[in-house]
Amino acid sequence: MESTRCSTVLIVEDDRAFRTRFEAILGSDSSFQVVGSVDTLALGMQAIAQTALDALVVDLGLPDGDGTALIRAATSLQPQCAVMVVTVFGDEEHVVNAIEAGAIGYLLKDSSSAEMTAGLRDLLNGGSPISPMVARLILSRMRVPAAASNSLLNPLSDPSVGLSEREAEVLTLVAKGFSFAEICDLLSITVNTVKTHVNRTYRKLGVSSRGQAVHEATRLGLIEM
Repeated sequence: MESTRCSTVLIVEDDRAFRTRFEAILGSDSSFQVVGSVDTLALGMQAIAQTALDALVVDLGLPDGDGTALIRAATSLQPQCAVMVVTVFGDEEHVVNAIEAGAIGYLLKDSSSAEMTAGLRDLLNGGSPISPMVARLILSRMRVPAAASNSLLNPLSDPSVGLSEREAEVLTLVAKGFSFAEICDLLSITVNTVKTHVNRTYRKLGVSSRGQAVHEATRLGLIEM
């Protein structure tokens, strides 16, 4: 039987009331361990350089810089760290920049406490929690002509990127928010097989995160939502 452990989480948020509330919410759940709670980009950079993390929860509008810089640093220094943005910014520029930097989840601050906790748990289980309004924006931006987006029927629609049918199928389920465990059940394959397909997809698309993979594959018409 596998032993369980707390998932280590760093919170980077300059709104004291929000940060304190979110820290208290996670602190009351034994599956999470808040290993840092800071309010600036500089302190966030220091924390990710010193502490092993399972998840980073970050705002984008920090007093000394843009939170996307921290997302890039975390993705580079700690590839295993899943990044979730929690912010008031729901516009296209902020959303796309965060995803391209490596964010996997994107929740707006009007989400309830329960939604944020569930979102973080989903993130750590291989999902991509996204607020409905943000998901609509992403889908509208990424929509491509039907002739180009035949995804699973023709996963080789872009000659420079050859996703297999199963790779495209797995990535489509990831894009729709299914966790690795749920994908295992749906496709009757093991977790290691799911991870293998995802990692191969990363290499073929030249990306390093689920958010980037979904973004690029949708742009190329290799998957459809």
